[in-house]
Amino acid sequence: MEELTQEEWVSQLASDDNAVVLDVRTDNEVADGVIANAIHLDIYRGDAFIDALEKLDKSKNYYVYCRSGKRSAQACSIMEELDFNNAYNLEGGVLDWEGELVDMD
Repeated sequence: MEELTQEEWVSQLASDDNAVVLDVRTDNEVADGVIANAIHLDIYRGDAFIDALEKLDKSKNYYVYCRSGKRSAQACSIMEELDFNNAYNLEGGVLDWEGELVDMD
C-alpha cells in the first residue's frame, strides 16, 4: 500500500488510465457525497466486503478513501493480502479533501 497526499492522489489518478476509485465508508457517510466515479464498498460489512473485493479486477489500480484515511489504509492492507498489487490510500480521507464531492450514482 502506498499512502498518497491529496495532491499526489489527484495527480496520479488524473494520469492513470487503469484507475478505479474505491470509497469504503458507510452508507450514511456516502450520502454526504463521494469523489467522482467512486465505487462504494462498506468496509464494515465484513465478509461481504471481502467477497466484493474478490470480484474486482486485480489488474486495476485502486485509489481508496474513507472519512479520515484509517479505514481506507485498512482496506488497502486487506487488498494486498488478496493479491491486489496497486492500492493507494488517500491520506486524511474526505475530511481533508478539497475537491468536489458528488451524489452517488
